[in-house]
Amino acid sequence: MPLAIVLGLSLAFTVTVVDPLVLSLNLAQVDRALQVPPQAVGLLSGAATLVMAASVLAAGSLADTVGLKRLLMRGLVVVTVVNVLSAFSPGYGFLLAMRFLDGLGMTMLLGVSLALLKVSVTEEQRPAAIGVLMGVEMVLCGVIPAFTGWAVAAVGWRFLFLIAPALALVSLWLTARYVPPTPAQQGRPVDVTGVSLIGAALLTLVVGLAAAQNGVSRPQTWVPLVISAVAVVLYVLHARRTAQPALDLALFRSAPFSVALAAALTLNFLGVGLSLVLGQFGSVVLRLSPEKIGLLYLPGTLLVAGAVIMAGRLVGKHSPRPVMVTGLLAMAASGLLLAGTVSPTMALWLLVLATWLTNLGALVTSTAVSETVLAQAPPGRSGTVASVQMAFGMTGSALGPTVYLLLFNSFFQRSWLADAQSRDLSVNEAQQTVDAVSSAMAQNVGGSVYDPNLLRQASGLHLGLDFTQALQLTMLLVSFLPLIVAGLALVPLPRRGARR
Repeated sequence: MPLAIVLGLSLAFTVTVVDPLVLSLNLAQVDRALQVPPQAVGLLSGAATLVMAASVLAAGSLADTVGLKRLLMRGLVVVTVVNVLSAFSPGYGFLLAMRFLDGLGMTMLLGVSLALLKVSVTEEQRPAAIGVLMGVEMVLCGVIPAFTGWAVAAVGWRFLFLIAPALALVSLWLTARYVPPTPAQQGRPVDVTGVSLIGAALLTLVVGLAAAQNGVSRPQTWVPLVISAVAVVLYVLHARRTAQPALDLALFRSAPFSVALAAALTLNFLGVGLSLVLGQFGSVVLRLSPEKIGLLYLPGTLLVAGAVIMAGRLVGKHSPRPVMVTGLLAMAASGLLLAGTVSPTMALWLLVLATWLTNLGALVTSTAVSETVLAQAPPGRSGTVASVQMAFGMTGSALGPTVYLLLFNSFFQRSWLADAQSRDLSVNEAQQTVDAVSSAMAQNVGGSVYDPNLLRQASGLHLGLDFTQALQLTMLLVSFLPLIVAGLALVPLPRRGARR
């Protein structure tokens, strides 16, 4: 297996994860320095992600047309230049504009790096190569946030925007030197109407799901979701009468492909949901500092990376099915562990173990998902098909906070109403007490900005225990999702010899 190729592409893929992550983790410092308007903090955090959600499939389709390697290298250049300019941002408006441009650059990396891996190694090498790619990402995503937090404290927030260029430049050099050129699909037009409809569907879906955390009946929630549904219907009608649609709907007739996409959505749903749990429960109930919460991801990083590399080899030797099921079961075990042990006095090692199980399950599952999806890609359509996986993953990331908070708030309401009744408080008095809780937990559109003083704002109710009970029920319920997908995966996924 050509390690230089895999390393170069893994760095490009990691940029799309690390870049928005380090900004979100250090957003408070940027906010203070540039005096970001309160209503715009979430937009600044999620601007790049929103762009990626809207344009990921367009980038995959364009990559198939102009050449995978060419588009990836252009994306790396854009990310480098935009981030360097961001480091010299004179104000909030300039940085916001750079974040939108950065999203465009990262869109060229998101699905294209996996697609380029498919055509750069042999079919026999591909599963192991995917495992190595995910392993490199795991190590970097475990180390870089902790290092960045230390560096920002030492030299300031502008250092944040030097991380992505450092990774991108190394990736650019390795890609240019070692990755073989990929031919452009001459004469194959880009389905502009198709990618526009899918982009609109993805963008409005993400916006609507994020807004749902402030209430599902508000126009800010249901209008984008209706637009998304209409765009999907229009695309289906368009694809049926188009010779070469942006996304061939016939792919979804393949059971392995559909189950793999469901797994991609699930692993992102649970991973982002856990980060919400750690941010709220860790800071409010366990009184952990943001630095300690970030360090929860670090223990076992090398073990997870090693397990992911082994998972890739097992996929190559056997099939994606048992590896995917194992990863999903690990994620379910993480949720059930939290459901059974979470308490205001829980041992920190249990929280570390739950985090480790989620990371292990997510990356092992992702390895099997990537191999299954790429194996279904027709010749010349690797970019588009790989981008579909990314689109489902981003949908899961948007669904995670929304569903977790909706469940949590529902269970939490039952608890505080019972508590209020036992204390002879009226519903209105109790509602006023927890209003700060609800507003603090609301996620801004496109970002994940939470108030770390969630329960400290409340008074008059015994909210600490209620918080824990609501969290237990939420984790118990969401843990059934990976079990259901694992059950589906046991039936349709083929053995390696049956894959195309």
